[in-house]
Amino acid sequence: MSAGVSGGSEVVHGFPHLTTVRSALTALHKRLSYDGVHTYAPSVFPVDVAFSDQDDLHLGTQRVARALVHHLHLPDARMIVSFREMEHAASVELAAGPEYFIELNSRFRTHRNDIGAALAHEITHVLLHRLDLAFAGTRDNEILTDTVTTYLGAGWLLLDAFREDGASSQKLGYLTPEEFGYVLAKRAIAFGEDPSPWFTSAQAYTAYTKGLAQARHDERQPPLTAAGWAGRRRYAKERRYAQENGGRADPGLSYAFEGGGREPLRVSFPCPTCHQRIRVPVSGRARVRCALCRTILECDT
Repeated sequence: MSAGVSGGSEVVHGFPHLTTVRSALTALHKRLSYDGVHTYAPSVFPVDVAFSDQDDLHLGTQRVARALVHHLHLPDARMIVSFREMEHAASVELAAGPEYFIELNSRFRTHRNDIGAALAHEITHVLLHRLDLAFAGTRDNEILTDTVTTYLGAGWLLLDAFREDGASSQKLGYLTPEEFGYVLAKRAIAFGEDPSPWFTSAQAYTAYTKGLAQARHDERQPPLTAAGWAGRRRYAKERRYAQENGGRADPGLSYAFEGGGREPLRVSFPCPTCHQRIRVPVSGRARVRCALCRTILECDT
């Protein structure tokens, strides 16, 4: 499995993979459960993956790999890391173990600050292999890997590797910088962390703030009580139509109505934490608990 790297070419921005990212968050919570996900607190600390020019290349790389193996709960996995010229940033050979072979692009010999980012992605491939968690297709599977790396506390390294100026650019992974920021913000909200002091890249911090805004937007969608006036007005209009004509699901909306007419009306909507869909009766104000991630949601259906 390989990690993508963009260097010298235009970096894609925005949220083009958001549907797949949200599906990855749901799949991760289903596979690990609430308790399993929260064993990955806190995030890996900068001091544990720091790499100075004075460090021996191979010994330092092994040290960072061990720190990430420990953080991702892979105590029995021994990583053998080498460097060579290659198209991608890195690759890992997935076999039965207990040894896993990771190859890093030779450029990391002189870009040592980003070795942790490349290793985090590849070691997460090992974790997903052991969990037997995968998406169909290379693109979606790599998005799953980036999402899991970030949500389990190691992916802030991938976002921090993002740099862009008028002359050049660099980005590791398959998510856009803003999508990395979005997943990192989801983790920050769920775990009560503030990753912003860890960034050494100004562009990474900007992407994080945009991702955080999108994550907060998820928390303000009807039927959540935090929804704004315009959203509540649109929701009421859609609800009236569903009550009179049967269920209604507008593909442009996050929520959908079921039943209506002679049947009790229900509304389904995604949990803003894990994006598992929740179905509740349309019966006014209610406090709803997501069965998957245990988030308590204040709703007005």
